Amino acid sequence: MKGVRSFLVLLVIAAGLGGFLYYDSKRTPATDSKLEKVFTGVEADKIERVTVTSAAGEKTTVQKQGTTWQVTAPAAVPADEAELSGIASNLASVEMQRVVDDQATDFKQYGLDPARIAVTFMSGGKEQTLLLGSKTPTGGDMYARLPNAPRVFLVSSYLETTFNKTSFDLRDKTVLKIDREKADRLDVQAGDKTTTFAKQGADWRITAPFDARADFGAVEGILGRLNTAPMKSIAAAEVKDAKELAQYGLDKPAATVRVGSGSSQAGLAIGKSAAEGTVYAKDLSRPMVFTIESGLADELKKPADDFRIKDLFDARAFNTTRLEVAHGGQTLAFEKDKDAWKQVTPAAKAADAAKVDALLTALTNTRANGFETKIDATGLLSPELTATVKFEDGKKQEKVTFARKGADAFARREGDAAAAKIDTTALDAIVKAFDALK
Repeated sequence: MKGVRSFLVLLVIAAGLGGFLYYDSKRTPATDSKLEKVFTGVEADKIERVTVTSAAGEKTTVQKQGTTWQVTAPAAVPADEAELSGIASNLASVEMQRVVDDQATDFKQYGLDPARIAVTFMSGGKEQTLLLGSKTPTGGDMYARLPNAPRVFLVSSYLETTFNKTSFDLRDKTVLKIDREKADRLDVQAGDKTTTFAKQGADWRITAPFDARADFGAVEGILGRLNTAPMKSIAAAEVKDAKELAQYGLDKPAATVRVGSGSSQAGLAIGKSAAEGTVYAKDLSRPMVFTIESGLADELKKPADDFRIKDLFDARAFNTTRLEVAHGGQTLAFEKDKDAWKQVTPAAKAADAAKVDALLTALTNTRANGFETKIDATGLLSPELTATVKFEDGKKQEKVTFARKGADAFARREGDAAAAKIDTTALDAIVKAFDALK
């Protein structure tokens, strides 16, 4: 009997599920049917004003001024262009997935009395509003309606993330406005140390606290993060004096960065820690205090050596046209003729291309893992090996000397004030490749 009862229960459940699926299929339009647009004739680029009332009750109005958007209420600030573009695009394209009730009288059951979210927009002199309510039980759609109309219909639930926006969501959250293409100077002050970078042609160079080649990617990485990192929150709309700044650790910033573009300059001050993973910060040209991810602050606090270029050579095996190496009282020089290497010193003869490439690879793969400013502590005053390469059809030349001091190995590019500390195994590999060519 127990088995029979279980079977009957399952039969009832199956019958109910089948009925639900049948009923639902009758209410769902065929996949090849054309869905009706909520707002016909609306073009995204013709929308000129948007007012959003979020689920939290926060109301924000944004007005198009020329080709850009401006938040006008609750405060006049630049708008987030991407957010507004998404809202306008979705208002123009939103479709009714299905009509739930053509003559609804009880809107509360759909979360539409009052509506959870409201979006009002002006286009072509006509103001229209979309009211959004609860999600359906499956979560795939949301109930919606137009004001003063009894019809309740469904729209895709993904639109909630598009339309449910706070004033902070809709404002421009750019931390620091800079033109990366025109940036030619970067000053980073952390504590009592300042690192200065200057653009020289297409490259960046460290000019303080020492003169050295800068890692282009590392410097551009900072500029990129300054240009794209968003505010995480607004801590204070305006700070007026040092006492207020001190609340956020901005009276004595942990780090300050300034970006120069010709005669103009933009600056950002980093304060103390805020909520987890964030720090307080302030654009030096604006009165507000906001929070940003602490990762940017950590990047700015790195020591100057971290921004040095670590490669000893810009040349690579594939673009080198001449190689000269002196070691142990012997000098070997090689030149590339089309795709073949030939030895030119001490005697002219064909060279083993694989062995020349092995020596070039050993040289150009060597990287610094630290730096030493005291050259007399490196052994480089009496180098063990010197390598000179010409590359890019002979237009560029680089010379690097190598030496050992105790258990350490060092290298120094011609013209550099400091020496690079390298792995001794790297120098061993260079010597071994050189010996194989003798």
